[in-house]
Amino acid sequence: MNNNLPLANPVNPTSITSNPQILLANRAHRTLVRSRQTRDRYRLLPEGYQVTPGRNRHPGTMVGNTPVLWIPELSGTSDPDRGFWAKLEGFNPGGMKDRPALYMVECARARGDIAPGAAIVESTGGTLGLGLALAGKVYRHPVTLVTDPGLEPIIARMLTAYGAGVDMVTQPHPVGGWQQARKDRVAQLMAEYPGAWNPNQYGNPDNVGAYRSLALELVAQLGRIDVLVCSVGTGGHSAGVARVLREFNPDMRLIGVDTIGSTIFGQPASNRLMRGLGSSIYPRNVDYRAFDEVHWVAPPEAVWACRSLAATHYASGGWSVGAVALVAGWAARNLPADTTIAAVFPDGPQRYFDTIYNDAYCNEHELLGGQPPTEPDEIASPLDAVVTRWTRSTTVIDPTQVVS
Repeated sequence: MNNNLPLANPVNPTSITSNPQILLANRAHRTLVRSRQTRDRYRLLPEGYQVTPGRNRHPGTMVGNTPVLWIPELSGTSDPDRGFWAKLEGFNPGGMKDRPALYMVECARARGDIAPGAAIVESTGGTLGLGLALAGKVYRHPVTLVTDPGLEPIIARMLTAYGAGVDMVTQPHPVGGWQQARKDRVAQLMAEYPGAWNPNQYGNPDNVGAYRSLALELVAQLGRIDVLVCSVGTGGHSAGVARVLREFNPDMRLIGVDTIGSTIFGQPASNRLMRGLGSSIYPRNVDYRAFDEVHWVAPPEAVWACRSLAATHYASGGWSVGAVALVAGWAARNLPADTTIAAVFPDGPQRYFDTIYNDAYCNEHELLGGQPPTEPDEIASPLDAVVTRWTRSTTVIDPTQVVS
């Protein structure tokens, strides 16, 4: 991490600024100060005894500095020394999207886009909702989250426990599905709540900028990174992390991971079982030019990877984690052995106890089909075929720019 980044005020690093880079620098500075204070406090401990900084004045400071874990590729068909580094964002209080939730609110407050105490209204499939509930507590804003029946009951109950309002739509949009139905409901609520602010995670550039901290942590932990594997939903973390990592290695390759039935990379929309990645709309934050290739993963393949991770590494998560692990393992098998591969695991497994890790649910949806093939299908273009299983394309298109 660059410890020489400018501060809004060297004496008071929490002073108000509208400069997003300075906001990130302030957070990095506060983390560094806490680390030094802890080091000095425990200087008299026995040699070799290490203490992780863990004293926090408010919950927002617990976000970031998540660990990385070495994961040997999962298929068991290649050299066991081949693998990838997983960035375990499930170690944040609510998951990876704690980062953009806090950062979008911080930037909006600094610019004056949201007044003190004004309501925050946003659409969420769950993870950003947890982050916004946290941001609402930190900055004292009431939060209303618009979701749909696919939200896991445990998350709905926790959001309520955290003080957020949960507004559930009951019918999907005929074209844009549940996501468009949620966006339409957000527009209604914004008209009803004067002064309310909508973060708009799908198009807010601060959603992208929030991931600079994650990228700098990866550089500090791993050094030069050759390949980054990211799931793609709103497009925020793939764009934000890749942009920063390419400041250190311009030749870094970015592999995007989507789900079957998602429209993001040019496939037709269909019902999607997997949540947390994919979309039935076209998020403006997706940086299509940044991707070198895209993989689509089906639910049974993601379930196999999630359960394999849990059984072998005590580190697992949800649909995005399984899909990313499957693709990152493929990259580890096929790229030179000295390639440094980083994969972002957006969350942990807890919210999926009744889906991915529930045999009854998996049997009902025919998700326990055994180990996937070691190689994906390949198509020259996303427009060539409708994919139904793990498939790869090195042609990445922006479907909003395709002329029919």
